[in-house]
Amino acid sequence: MSWEGRGLALLVAGAFFMENLDGTIISTAAPRMAVSLGVRSVDINVTMTAYLLTLAVFIPVSGWVADRIGARTVFAWAIALFTVSSVLCAVSTSLAELTGMRVLQGIGGAMMVPVGRLVVLRSTAKSDLIRAIAYLTWPALVAPVLAPVLGGVFTTYASWRWIFVVNVPLGAIALVVALRMVPNVRDPGRPPLDWVGFLLSGAGLALIVYGMERIGGVRIAWGVVAATVGVGVALCVAASRHFLRRRQPLLDLTTMRVQTFRVTNFGGSFFRMAISAVPFLLPLMFQDAFGWGALKSGLLVIAVFIGNIGIKPWTTPILRRFGFRTVLIAMGLAAALALAVCGVLEPSTPLPLMAIALCFSGVARSMAFTAYNTITFADIEQPQMSAANTLASTVQQLTMGLGVAVGALALRVSGPLSSALGFDSAVGAYHVAFLLLALLPLVALVESARLHRHAAAHVSGTRPARDRQRSDA
Repeated sequence: MSWEGRGLALLVAGAFFMENLDGTIISTAAPRMAVSLGVRSVDINVTMTAYLLTLAVFIPVSGWVADRIGARTVFAWAIALFTVSSVLCAVSTSLAELTGMRVLQGIGGAMMVPVGRLVVLRSTAKSDLIRAIAYLTWPALVAPVLAPVLGGVFTTYASWRWIFVVNVPLGAIALVVALRMVPNVRDPGRPPLDWVGFLLSGAGLALIVYGMERIGGVRIAWGVVAATVGVGVALCVAASRHFLRRRQPLLDLTTMRVQTFRVTNFGGSFFRMAISAVPFLLPLMFQDAFGWGALKSGLLVIAVFIGNIGIKPWTTPILRRFGFRTVLIAMGLAAALALAVCGVLEPSTPLPLMAIALCFSGVARSMAFTAYNTITFADIEQPQMSAANTLASTVQQLTMGLGVAVGALALRVSGPLSSALGFDSAVGAYHVAFLLLALLPLVALVESARLHRHAAAHVSGTRPARDRQRSDA
């Protein structure tokens, strides 16, 4: 991989890190923000929901905008909008102002994430795809883990406003580098915007996200949840039928016929939802059930981050040696085991053993995410790359964004189950919740097991054993 390609991948990864961090860091600072703005802590959730809703609505249109205007133009403006809106968030004096600025941030993030990845995919050879995707994967792994720690540090030793101020120097540097490094690729032949598909998919995804986010509230109006999610699903089904009938749709669902692409965006969705729930459930278990302080629980969760980063030097060699199918099956089983282990932790469990278990969980996350994200585009041809990237970004952002809601739902269901099974009421609900989440990676294994043993070998560089033996001979 050339230095230019590596630099471009790192630039986009840095932009991803800002977007991922801002999507999760507010939860830690919510109490301080509520006092400052004169509202209840639970009311701060509206800013998180507004951000996720905006991502869900605008990510599907990002590929069309990039093709019509140019990737560098859109990526640079997205960084600028994200940075300026961060400043406006920092100086907000009311909840309404903060929520409005978070919507602007969401628009910037919705354009920044998929367009940045599209630039990297279009400028990277298939043989370098694993290394490029490894750079793009670490923000999604690191940001949710570091967010509770950074949020706690900012709110304890400075102000919640620093959560947004920190984006300013990062965004300024990224903007300058983007204007110099990012090619302004475009597709002048892109047809007019599919407004019907945009409105149907945007409304459907927004309602699903809104309904699922309501599950994390203190009091759940199950009727509202069922109605919003049900209508959202119905609109998404209508959008899917529209996309399949239209000659040049906003989202090209025919890419799902490519098996390696489908593995990531169907089976991989179950994996992402389970893994994304871990940074939400672990601090809650440590603080609410174990009685630990925020600092102690936050520092222990960093063990997940250590596993994420520690395995990175070996990610590419492992994928090249064993291939995608073997790695995905192994990491699916490892992730299920790691979640099950979290389901048996007790306050009396020695801290070193807890740290080892969480580090193992981080290793499984890192390897699986890199494998999933790389194989996504392994068999996608360049003419389909923009459409495939937009669809993958929409699915992945939706499933990872719903991770907290899935974790909250598992915890809600686990309360009655733990009582029925005779578990301790404080810790038992978390144990059952983690055991339920451990089932999701096993669902993902079904799709992974259907892959050919040498699937995407042209990307991983793996060869059948007989070929390696001939070469060694």
